[in-house]
Amino acid sequence: MTQRKGGSRRKTRSKLRKNVKDRGKISLQRYLQEFKNGERVILKVEPGIQKGVYPLRYHGLTGKVEGKKGTCYEVSINNMGKRKSLIVHPVHLKKND
Repeated sequence: MTQRKGGSRRKTRSKLRKNVKDRGKISLQRYLQEFKNGERVILKVEPGIQKGVYPLRYHGLTGKVEGKKGTCYEVSINNMGKRKSLIVHPVHLKKND
């Protein structure tokens, strides 16, 4: 059998690049933000924190918060007509205004 090259962060140079102005420490407000059930959120990875990252194929999608599991949130997304449930840390979520 062939051996797979790379891991989950393979070929993500542009996806996980921060803007020059956004580099450095992240704010605690973003780390500790709260969401309500049914709220719409955008999946956007914070590259500086690897905890609670979803599979990067869902990067940029919009989902709905279904509930809370520990410090993370359960987000439901629609992927090609199928409902998927992801467990995501709040630092990787952004409110959809």
